[in-house]
Amino acid sequence: MHWALRTGLTLIIAAIGSFAISTLGIPGGMLMGGALTVSVAALSGFPATMPNGLRNVLFVCVGLSMGANVAPDTLQLIGQWPITLGALALELVVIVLVCGIVLRRLFKFDTGTAYLSSFPGHLSFIMALASTGVGNPRQIVIIQVQRVMFLTLFAPIGALFLPVGHYSGASTELIDMTTLAMVAAGCAFVGWVFTRLKMPAGYVLGSMACATAMKLTGFFDGALPPILVDLTFVGMGALIGSRFAGMTRAEFMQAAFGGTVSMAITVAITTAFALGVSFFVSMPIGQIWLGLSPGGLESMGALGIALGYDTAFIAAHHVARLLMLTIAIPLVVVLVKGREASALRP
Repeated sequence: MHWALRTGLTLIIAAIGSFAISTLGIPGGMLMGGALTVSVAALSGFPATMPNGLRNVLFVCVGLSMGANVAPDTLQLIGQWPITLGALALELVVIVLVCGIVLRRLFKFDTGTAYLSSFPGHLSFIMALASTGVGNPRQIVIIQVQRVMFLTLFAPIGALFLPVGHYSGASTELIDMTTLAMVAAGCAFVGWVFTRLKMPAGYVLGSMACATAMKLTGFFDGALPPILVDLTFVGMGALIGSRFAGMTRAEFMQAAFGGTVSMAITVAITTAFALGVSFFVSMPIGQIWLGLSPGGLESMGALGIALGYDTAFIAAHHVARLLMLTIAIPLVVVLVKGREASALRP
């Protein structure tokens, strides 16, 4: 099947799921529905695909949407961020330790697989290290992709039952098309520059930085057209679900049970930290949760847009998480290799 046809069918499957779930009134249903239907199709054997060019366009749209959704009181609230950033660092340590121990002792994963599967993010970095002989790469990628999918599905459902709160100060006036085109062009260029500089999630962060700067300096103040936001959600859902393509159901089930237990532990730890931090900062619990959650920047940013939160806060914490993991992952790999070498000595 030609890649263009596969891409078109992937987007159609995502659109059907997005609009079906959104009719249920679930927050973020457009993103959640597409991710769910495409993942099911991929695990059933459909060769779901999203080409790199389209993926980058989606990342620019996500970054643009996040920048346009930055809360006007962000600068006043930055003083509270050290509290949440400190909680994020401690949370990461707890997640990796607890999940690593559970996967190793309860599910009998080898040490490398258990801990690389437990790190909440930086998948490309983790897989590069796994390819050097640390852990089982196939099991690691299944659990890591499952993490992003699980959080994409859990967050909107949780928003129905938890007192998550919403930011309600966003502009309701739509940005005019000429201004939107100029902002989008600037976002695409800055995203390209960030990517060339090897920054993580370069297109998303570059686009958001550009859109945020343009908004805070008064270049634009309107909201994005709802159709653009909806199409971005459909595309992102398709992208998340397509990551299951090529995995057989047998492979998925082999690692899925351990991954599900690990994710349940991760969600519980994240929720506990978010509730605890909420007593010390003036922010909605849902916004804190998305900032502390170990989901992908793109998907958590998109959910932040759908739920009406301050996307600057969410993005800043996910960038901080990636920086922390950049330091922590190699250290753990060195420890794992050292332990394995010691075990081989007579």
